[in-house]
Amino acid sequence: MPSETRTRRLADRIREELAEILLRQAADPRLAGMLLTGVDVDREFAFATIHVTALEGSGRRADILRGLRAARGFLRSALASRIPLRSFPRLRFRWDETAERAAAVEAVLARLRAEEAALESGRHEG
Repeated sequence: MPSETRTRRLADRIREELAEILLRQAADPRLAGMLLTGVDVDREFAFATIHVTALEGSGRRADILRGLRAARGFLRSALASRIPLRSFPRLRFRWDETAERAAAVEAVLARLRAEEAALESGRHEG
């Protein structure tokens, strides 16, 4: 079984190479504005889970994931030609909601700060 370091190195290499492939070789307009946020490879190197998001948020989620799934075979072949492995992991694509969740938390915190400021100013006036 590969070490955690080797698994992480492979994940990083897949992320770097996939970004290059998507930038230079992928022609699908559904993938425009897509960002790779991370790659996880399982311990057996059977699957590589590619985490993606978009600059515009989740509005294009379904379209981007369809485009990636349509290009899955091409992307796996292109990666396998760049990264020598006996058997290249199958690709899975997942939407990364981290940025959207962070924005929602920020909005809640901003609202709480505004409410607190309003209460403070009300105390000082009375």
